[in-house]
Amino acid sequence: MKNNTMERELLRIENMKAYEYQAMADGHKMIAGFDEAGRGSWAGPVVAAAVILKPDFFLPGINDSKKVSPAKRGILAEKIKKIAIDWAVAFVSNELIDRINILNATLISVNLCLEGLTQKPDFLLLDAMHLHDTNIKQRSLIKGDSLSVSIASASILAKVERDSYMDSLECLYPGYGFVKHKGYGTAAHRQAIEELGPCPIHRYSYKPIKTSLGGNVGVN
Repeated sequence: MKNNTMERELLRIENMKAYEYQAMADGHKMIAGFDEAGRGSWAGPVVAAAVILKPDFFLPGINDSKKVSPAKRGILAEKIKKIAIDWAVAFVSNELIDRINILNATLISVNLCLEGLTQKPDFLLLDAMHLHDTNIKQRSLIKGDSLSVSIASASILAKVERDSYMDSLECLYPGYGFVKHKGYGTAAHRQAIEELGPCPIHRYSYKPIKTSLGGNVGVN
């Protein structure tokens, strides 16, 4: 990057540390950011990630995963894993989503990430959610993946891990186009369901899948 571009990037990322800096000013030392990927998907797991960063963390290009290209996300994810103090990723299956609903499944995935961290945080930054089964202080931020560098880093890890998993399903369940839409609701995905019927990785409690079966689906 040229000097002026690097300066703008430094300033942008410093601005994304505002909530981390506030937590540190309040006396917290291990601040973990959490995010998830796959809540709105019609198929596959929901995946959560947690990241603890050093105060001087700087990684050009870090941002909400939806604002970063797939190729760049993969590069950033590997760098985050190398320079983070700690990180964790957790999957919750489509079967469990069907049994307990997506909100509860998402909270389970986030709690699993919290348990998976070897360095225990003393403050949590979460993207539009709240954990009830912990005494650790926390803050929920609407659009947190655009506001917090820790949450943005978690969003990239979660998205990259989930996309990679969905890509792997292309060979197991050909014809659905998972490598393209990652299980989300596109016209091509809907057409594939209409032609092939849902497969074992689909979320049978979701309306598009229920509709394809005429509503005759039970979830154990």
